Amino acid sequence: MGGDHGSAKADISFAGRFASSATAACFAEICTIPLDTAKVRLQLQKKALSGDSVALPKYKGMLGTVATIAREEGLASLWKGIVPGLHRQCLFGGLRIGLYEPVKNLYVGENYVGDIPLSKKILAGLTTGALAISIANPTDLVKVRLQAEGKLPPGVPRRYSGALNAYSTIVKQEGLAALWTGIGPNIARNAIINAAELASYDQVKQTILKIPGFTDNVVTHLLSGLGAGFFAVCIGSPVDVVKSRMMGDSSYKSTIDCFVKTLKNDGPLAFYKGFIPNFGRLGSWNVIMFLTLEQVKKLFTKEVPA
Repeated sequence: MGGDHGSAKADISFAGRFASSATAACFAEICTIPLDTAKVRLQLQKKALSGDSVALPKYKGMLGTVATIAREEGLASLWKGIVPGLHRQCLFGGLRIGLYEPVKNLYVGENYVGDIPLSKKILAGLTTGALAISIANPTDLVKVRLQAEGKLPPGVPRRYSGALNAYSTIVKQEGLAALWTGIGPNIARNAIINAAELASYDQVKQTILKIPGFTDNVVTHLLSGLGAGFFAVCIGSPVDVVKSRMMGDSSYKSTIDCFVKTLKNDGPLAFYKGFIPNFGRLGSWNVIMFLTLEQVKKLFTKEVPA
């Protein structure tokens, strides 16, 4: 991401972009999915009423949730949903990140010189995020369903034996279109978060590189990745909560219905439920992903004379 420096111009094919983006996204997913599982459980947790008093929530805080899941369901259940998670990152990560540079260049024109305006970066991020999730939505749905599985009461049979079984069961029982459940909020969420992540990473990196003493190295990538994660969580958290609730609970009629009910029943802070775990997840995800991406991209980049 960001401009190329020096007299030689770095050239990378779309296949190279896709492969490096998918690799980086999958590696980041493996490292951070326990935090994601905890985040989904926290978001699906509603205020439980027992008699006249409010029951204490089962899950408290990010690390508390991770510990509770590991203790009650075993360590492996923290990686529940890793198979569709990797399906998703390979397809979604590869497309949204791999297409970002070409789409951004398309919006400014081939012969554009100088720093690309932030508005064009945001537009490119919105475009590739929406496009990629339209294709990858089934993987997202299965991932959330498998992550929600662990909270079934004892004795209740599991709905799915694994990722592939979940795809086929959903199609059999609910029809093919059900794989695109929640596509509305998911397109909104992923277009917005993708734009927040990629445009802010691009912008932060561009700004840092103008500071004397900073070069295009690991420290710059680390700071830019943290910035990207923070912006993504601030902007994407409300859509993320609605998406998790809609995918995990089929009683909501629409995105608006879910938004209104959440606001009415749980108050406005519910939209930032799990903000710390979400930043823990997205912040670390972005740092790992962008650090890996910048390194892997070098394998696919060949220098061509400018």
